[in-house]
Amino acid sequence: MPSVFFLFAAGFSMAAADADTVIERRSRRALAAADKIRIFHFLFDGGGGKREKEAAMKLKDLFQGLCVAALLVAGFLLFSANNKKTAAETAAREAQHQVDDLTALVAQLKADNAAAQATDIVSMRAENKNLSQKFSQLQSDYTRLDSTNKLLLRQLSSYYETAVQQQEKLQAWEAASQQASQQATVAAREQTQAQKKAAQERDACIRNLKEIDAAKQKWALVNNKTDVDIPTERDLLTYFSNGVMPVCPSGGNYSVNAVGLPPTCSVAGHAIQ
Repeated sequence: MPSVFFLFAAGFSMAAADADTVIERRSRRALAAADKIRIFHFLFDGGGGKREKEAAMKLKDLFQGLCVAALLVAGFLLFSANNKKTAAETAAREAQHQVDDLTALVAQLKADNAAAQATDIVSMRAENKNLSQKFSQLQSDYTRLDSTNKLLLRQLSSYYETAVQQQEKLQAWEAASQQASQQATVAAREQTQAQKKAAQERDACIRNLKEIDAAKQKWALVNNKTDVDIPTERDLLTYFSNGVMPVCPSGGNYSVNAVGLPPTCSVAGHAIQ
């Protein structure tokens, strides 16, 4: 940007110098022509006629008018060139002022930027230091947490093994308990069935004993026997409906006993109440 202003000012300066040179040359040419006219007038005034003198006067007036016009044009061009030169110098000064202002602004910006960079660097260093401390703290926390995690994993593994063992024991206990329950159920069912069967056999045996006692009472009545007489099984066969001596369903042995005593069975509980 400054180089453009300098080129612009230099261009105006060169144009003004060229205008001064042209004006100076034209002025010299006009003066030389005026000198020639004066010499021509001096030579021809003495011997020429009236007509030649009038023509010379007209030529002289015309030349003087041209000289005046040339001088006016030269003055205008000089004035214009001076104005342009002044404007160019003013523009150059303004451009120089702008360049100085821009240079000062750039220097101020550089200073401000340097100060800001220094402040940012200090802040970044402090932040970096803080981050380094935090990173070290995080590494320490991570190491501690990793150790704790490993310890917890070992404890969890131990607890898991213990839980598996307890589960296996519990399953074994449940299996044993279920088996024992099943066995108890079977035993209770068998016991119930045995008790039911024993009760049925006892009732059947008691009925047999009552039938033997009834047969014995008939035998005593028919044969006029007393309470102390004891009949044999053969004596009683005729008094049974099928002619067969009853048998204990539990495998017990019957004793007929005397007529005054009830018959008995060798199995406990099989007795006439």
